[in-house]
Amino acid sequence: MASRGLAGCPPLGLETLKITDFQLHASTSKRYGLGAHRGRLNIQAGINENDFYDGAWCAGRNDLHQWIEVDARRLTKFTGVITQGRNSLWLSDWVTSYKVMVSNDSHTWVTVKNGSGDMIFEGNSEKEIPVLNELPIPMVARYIRINPRSWFDNGSICMRMEILGCPLPDPNNYYHRRNEMTTTDDLDFKHHNYKEMRQLMKVVNEMCPNITRIYNIGKSHQGLKLYAVEISDHPGEHEVGEPEFHYIAGAHGNEVLGRELTLLLMQFLCQEYLARNARIVRLVEETRIHILPSLNPDGYEKAYEGGSELGGWSLGRWTHDGIDINNNFPDLNTLLWEAEDRQNIPRKVPNHYIAIPEWFLSENATVAVETRAVIAWMEKIPFVLGGNLQGGELVVAYPYDMVRSLWKTQEPSPTPDDHVFRWLAYSYASTHRLMTDARRRVCHTEDFQKEDGTVNGASWHTVAGSLNDFSYLHTNCFELSIYVGCDKYPHESELPEEWENNRESLIVFMEQVHRGIKGVVRDFHGKGIPNAIISVEGVNHDIRTASDGDYWRLLNPGEYVVTAKAEGFTSSTKNCMVGYDMGATQCDFTLSKTNLARIREIMEKFGKQPISLPARRLKLRGRKRRQRG
Repeated sequence: MASRGLAGCPPLGLETLKITDFQLHASTSKRYGLGAHRGRLNIQAGINENDFYDGAWCAGRNDLHQWIEVDARRLTKFTGVITQGRNSLWLSDWVTSYKVMVSNDSHTWVTVKNGSGDMIFEGNSEKEIPVLNELPIPMVARYIRINPRSWFDNGSICMRMEILGCPLPDPNNYYHRRNEMTTTDDLDFKHHNYKEMRQLMKVVNEMCPNITRIYNIGKSHQGLKLYAVEISDHPGEHEVGEPEFHYIAGAHGNEVLGRELTLLLMQFLCQEYLARNARIVRLVEETRIHILPSLNPDGYEKAYEGGSELGGWSLGRWTHDGIDINNNFPDLNTLLWEAEDRQNIPRKVPNHYIAIPEWFLSENATVAVETRAVIAWMEKIPFVLGGNLQGGELVVAYPYDMVRSLWKTQEPSPTPDDHVFRWLAYSYASTHRLMTDARRRVCHTEDFQKEDGTVNGASWHTVAGSLNDFSYLHTNCFELSIYVGCDKYPHESELPEEWENNRESLIVFMEQVHRGIKGVVRDFHGKGIPNAIISVEGVNHDIRTASDGDYWRLLNPGEYVVTAKAEGFTSSTKNCMVGYDMGATQCDFTLSKTNLARIREIMEKFGKQPISLPARRLKLRGRKRRQRG
């Protein structure tokens, strides 16, 4: 893999924001939004490319005296430079060649030589594909400066970059001590390709055979199996009263941090369970956890070939046949909203379990095989809560992801369970080490601090056919998108720190599956009733019982009027209290058969069909007439 041997040293962290805005300086800039602080590899411009959030550093003048520099704040062995052009929908700007200089005091500069003359490095030939140049010999200094020598004919001096360098040990350096992050967890911190991922799952399964099971939910377009690991005290079976949870990662193949976090999580759960960590033992014994680390393995393999720094922003994002899984699910929102607007009575479209449209199921519909595999998986297992891990931002997005108003691209579109979704999103964001830190720099253009590191998907950007919306409207599962980092493909050296950032959040979010009410809906013989509908007064979204009659309904603390109803049974209503302590409140229902259903049952038992009453009366009348005559 290219990135592992990248010029011998890891990135300093322009893309991951480890290098702060104060460490970036430039000779001139066109305006604030094109200042040195925007000269970071893979940074994205805002939709309007406005003053504050543009897609590169751009010099104020196009001449040979322009430069951009990084203050590493300590002696560093610089080994390479990666450059990119400007991220822009409208403009074409990139640097085609440059010199590199280093300094210890930012006054006296030494230019990197090639023999006797200054070395000219070949830059970019378009704006998005990153180009790596290794220094002929590593240079030790505190500052490094890039001096553009030529640029695209019709454009300006604009660039995004990353510097490769190994910081030299300096125990007295305050910045070094502050920025170093270590983890005590003994886990496999590396990027795993498909074969290595499969091997790691096997190792976890062998370490913890009693609580793990490996299975696959289908195959990718290229025929790679979509492997999942189940972690539970009785793997392989749904236990009555035990909620099911899932994490999905890698729908976009190049957003690899989620994949590695889920692989680290399964190792961690296994190790901590064996060490009898009370919290983890309780979680494993009371929850059935499913982890699917790579939903788009074809895309990942493409990104993996490019490597951590050279993949760009989109290489490997799509499936092999060019589909974005993230918005490849059927749009059920429109069906629901149109029915609500028409106020169909009797209601033709229910407020949950909305059926998948016929066209989507046809073979020539543009639907990825990976998407179909996830849908079948979610229809088979009664998931209660799920998180899909994505990358390129640091925020938790909750549904709806699609705007309700036509012609709008951004607009808050809450679900009937908005308060629950906000809590779920906040439970992850608030326990992440950086997500709710008001001092942290925004990744690209969006500042999510006003909602504490969470956002309603549609108020950010509308998506039709998202996994979150589909999951909520077609199954019982409450699904959220968790964006775990600004850098989609962090360097291997960043993984221990990213694990520390996310570990507590990953566990806390799983624990939320035990919030609300749960129970079993039975008939008078004590048999569970599948597909019974559970309604909560004031919340226009129902859920259904699983095959054994058990259900879970995520709710925030409060008192609720809950009704259970099933076809052929008389409905039953109860008051159910949800407290602040962890653990769902038990709220069981016993339903009695309706009179009509009871008559039918008796008749069928004795092999007789129920006779419709009007016909029976006519028969009796006829008999009486004959008797009189």
